[in-house]
Amino acid sequence: MRLKLLTLALALSATALPGHGEDLMDAYRQARANDPVLSQAEAQRLAVGEGVVQSRATLLPQLSGRATLTQSSGSNAIATTGSGAPVNAGHLRSRDESLELSQTVLDLSKIADLHAAESQASSQDAQYNAALQELFVRVTQAYFGVLTSQDELTYAKANEDAFKQSYEQAQQRFNVGLSAVTDVYQAKSYYELAKAQTVAAQNTLNDAREALAQITGKPVGDLKRLRDDLPMVPPNPADPNSWVQEALKSNPNVIAQQYNVEAASHSVNAARAGHLPTISASVSRGTSSSWLQNAPGAFADRNGRYGTTVGLTLTVPIFSGFATQSRVRQSIYQRDAAEDSLEAQRRQVTRDTLNYYRSVIAGISQVQANKASVDSGQKALEATRAGFDVGTQTMLNVLNAIQTLTQAESGYSQSRHALILDQLQLKLAAGTIDVKDIESVNALLQ
Repeated sequence: MRLKLLTLALALSATALPGHGEDLMDAYRQARANDPVLSQAEAQRLAVGEGVVQSRATLLPQLSGRATLTQSSGSNAIATTGSGAPVNAGHLRSRDESLELSQTVLDLSKIADLHAAESQASSQDAQYNAALQELFVRVTQAYFGVLTSQDELTYAKANEDAFKQSYEQAQQRFNVGLSAVTDVYQAKSYYELAKAQTVAAQNTLNDAREALAQITGKPVGDLKRLRDDLPMVPPNPADPNSWVQEALKSNPNVIAQQYNVEAASHSVNAARAGHLPTISASVSRGTSSSWLQNAPGAFADRNGRYGTTVGLTLTVPIFSGFATQSRVRQSIYQRDAAEDSLEAQRRQVTRDTLNYYRSVIAGISQVQANKASVDSGQKALEATRAGFDVGTQTMLNVLNAIQTLTQAESGYSQSRHALILDQLQLKLAAGTIDVKDIESVNALLQ
């Protein structure tokens, strides 16, 4: 049996899927609606935002009402008869009602707490923006993870078919005395290994589909693939330092850390204000009444008397067991930690930006080199097969040529997908990625 060209099977892997296949924008819209990671970031943002309302509330007027009803018996409710003999006078009851309005006039600690809460809310807004930008990359990674795994399975199956045919041909040649049994053993070894690789590739594809479904919350159907003619466009601007400067200015994780430092600084001011006096004003109006219950000749003053009280309170902290000084030191340590986190984030962003910039540059060359490797591998396989037919090449050479071509095809597929992802990662590091970038990638699918 003649050896079937592996190139035909490999060519099938590049065939476009039907037009009804899902594309990247479909996956993104599903992820935008169903991704629990983004939903968690949104809930956290809203929860931290409520801290601003709560901190501001301590500086706004406070209105409270109070009502008490008390009853006394025993010595407090004893009366005497005309002869001087004590009798039980019943129960003495009293009622107090009041309404109080208070307002903070001066409390620098509460003001600093409000500024800290506002900075924390701004930090959480930036972190949510970071989660949204990361979703662009996560869904694209998962989408291309499926495409890469599909290609790997296609190559594995083609590899298996080609080795199977090589094994069958070696067996036939051995049966008629045209080759040694060594060729049979070699071909069978390659064939069995190829079958194991096919099983592994299928398992990897299944897991890649689950990874995408984990983000979108929907089962994964047929996906559109990258077209053959990818644009090989280097980063613009072509200066890596420009990308770094943009990243340090726009990356939402850096911005979030900057707000964290700002919030920590306000917390230091709030702790130091614990040494300062505070002023508050209040006004209250209330009534008080009392009467005897179940007693002869009991008196009653149930209508009560209304009164209004206006006050201004100055509170001067003198000593609190060194708690205030401890809170100041604690806040300073927390501010120092926030500054260190900011510096670590800046360095990480700088490294990521430079890494992905270089990866895009290298990725263009890798795609071009892998494409040339595939072309050379196809020609090498054809020449080796022809040489085997006339006896100038061995079965081992044919098997190695098949394997080399498969590896070249796999490398070409992976480098194409990696180039697209590196371009998105570069924009993510710079903090400039948005949905238009996803739409541009989607336009490369067919």
